[in-house]
Amino acid sequence: MSSRSLNKVMLIGNLTRDPELRYTPQGTAVCSFGLATNRSWLPSDSSERREETEFHRIVAWNKLAELCSQLLTKGRKVYVEGRLQTRSWETPDGDKRQATEVVAEDMVLLDSKKPVGTVEPEDLTEVVDEEKPKEKEEVKTEAKPEEKKEKEKVTEGAGKANSEEIDVDDIPF
Repeated sequence: MSSRSLNKVMLIGNLTRDPELRYTPQGTAVCSFGLATNRSWLPSDSSERREETEFHRIVAWNKLAELCSQLLTKGRKVYVEGRLQTRSWETPDGDKRQATEVVAEDMVLLDSKKPVGTVEPEDLTEVVDEEKPKEKEEVKTEAKPEEKKEKEKVTEGAGKANSEEIDVDDIPF
């Protein structure tokens, strides 16, 4: 009979930096970011409350990596669930290095902040859905200069019923 083991991490904290999205040579998305967690306690020998902060390296892969890069920004409060993984490597100078990180398997936003330029979870279904109209896709993605002129023409044509012209750059998402 084999013995059971468990490698599970659950963290609630604030991002210490904006996520960094990269791709492996095979095209797999990898997103890494830092997470800070706080712990406070009252020592038995003192009436003064103490606080300690831990910093964690978080790595997400594939679709979760892309979601993290779109939704997370420095300061956001998140729940991350995953497993611990330790990597070892040797530097060009011959020094041996080691890093322990959390490989995220799930992430939940815990705050309602919507910094400018981010996408809300309900908007992601529209971004992923291939059957959406082109007009929505153009609004959600950054346009090339020649595409901006086309958008402005489309906006002008759609706004004939409404006398006010809408600039694509004024849309907050």
